[in-house]
Amino acid sequence: MRKTSAPIARSKRIVIAGYGLRYLIFTLTMFALIVSSPVAISEQHQRARYAIGQGPSDAMISQWDIAIGPDGDELPQGQGTVADGRLVYAQQCAACHGVTGVEGPDPALVGGHGSLASEQPVLTIGSYWPYPTTLFDYIYRAMPFVAPGSLSADAVYALYAFLLHANGIVSEDVVMDQDTLPAVRMPNRDGFHPDPRPEAVLDVSTTQ
Repeated sequence: MRKTSAPIARSKRIVIAGYGLRYLIFTLTMFALIVSSPVAISEQHQRARYAIGQGPSDAMISQWDIAIGPDGDELPQGQGTVADGRLVYAQQCAACHGVTGVEGPDPALVGGHGSLASEQPVLTIGSYWPYPTTLFDYIYRAMPFVAPGSLSADAVYALYAFLLHANGIVSEDVVMDQDTLPAVRMPNRDGFHPDPRPEAVLDVSTTQ
């Protein structure tokens, strides 16, 4: 038995090695075929061959390129009043944030003034948010929850006028537009501080 066990073991190793070599050759062959195929070489050829896919048009890109920064340079044209915003809020927001903006079930939008330093801070538009323009950006892109991006610019300006008034930040006769909204100074503007770490600074030159 000892004399025959060694040759059998060697033969098994040879068979296993043979399968491994075949698998390696098969893998390299398939890789070469994929890399050298017209589909991998040319996206245009792929579209022509399979008649699928297309490059985004300027109109398609413009639908998503709506980010608004703190300075408000990207704000869309439009305007809205507190009275109009009260109607928009009742129709689009009250179900989630409450009739007056404090009831919920989703986070409160009104109130919380002076609570940030307490053990139970209430984060709302009036107590926490630093820039009116970036909140406009959020509402414009992501609200209402069931139909994000469905509100017109006029509706968002009106809604924002109502919410700012409900938080005691603007008067009831204010008209919100691309000029008046960036001029609003939020109560917690100075409550935010830049990140001092060098690695947190974005080098724009490396992203272009």
